[in-house]
Amino acid sequence: MKLAVFDCDGTLVDGQAAVCEAMELAFASAGLPAPARHDVRRIVGLSLPQAVRHLAPDAPPERQVAAVEGYKAAFRASREEGRLEEPLFEGMDALLRTLAADGWTLAVATGKSDRGLAACLAGHGIADLFVSLQTADRHPSKPHPAMLEAALAEAGAATHQAVMIGDTTFDIAMARAAGVRAIGVEWGYHTAAELLAEGAEAVAGDTIRLKELLDG
Repeated sequence: MKLAVFDCDGTLVDGQAAVCEAMELAFASAGLPAPARHDVRRIVGLSLPQAVRHLAPDAPPERQVAAVEGYKAAFRASREEGRLEEPLFEGMDALLRTLAADGWTLAVATGKSDRGLAACLAGHGIADLFVSLQTADRHPSKPHPAMLEAALAEAGAATHQAVMIGDTTFDIAMARAAGVRAIGVEWGYHTAAELLAEGAEAVAGDTIRLKELLDG
């Protein structure tokens, strides 16, 4: 058994523009000033309510809730109108298929919703590669280890047989909390130095290097 658990946004796919646009629309609908895009990028990976609380800590709870609902509506409209762009990072499709062919079991642990993750994976034709899909709909936000623990249980893997792959310190901290090794990727939202400081054993600069680290 070899289990590779991937984060989605910033690791599998590049949804930066879509996330920032939806958050700006969400804050406008809630009557809140738009957060800086740099700040939005820093919270990608957290569950939506926690992300909004980080971006608008002083806003009344009812406006935070309104922003959460506004984000969901904006993202849903973008998808339904065919405007949503979440491209796979270069080399990711080939990497996933190679890992599956090499005997790896694959899973996802993400701050996305069930609906959002399912649509994203189906749109890229890779949904059938994963045996476990864990989202913020059913678990506490990262870095709580619940998502990763559920992926381990569903895949039938022990902690020493698994690795978490992610682009944020939230991913690395979740792996540490679950007792699983962690590998960072530097094409996402947090820097390589931050990932290493949080406890990543290594950080890959591209999918070729990521494959080497997984094989090693």
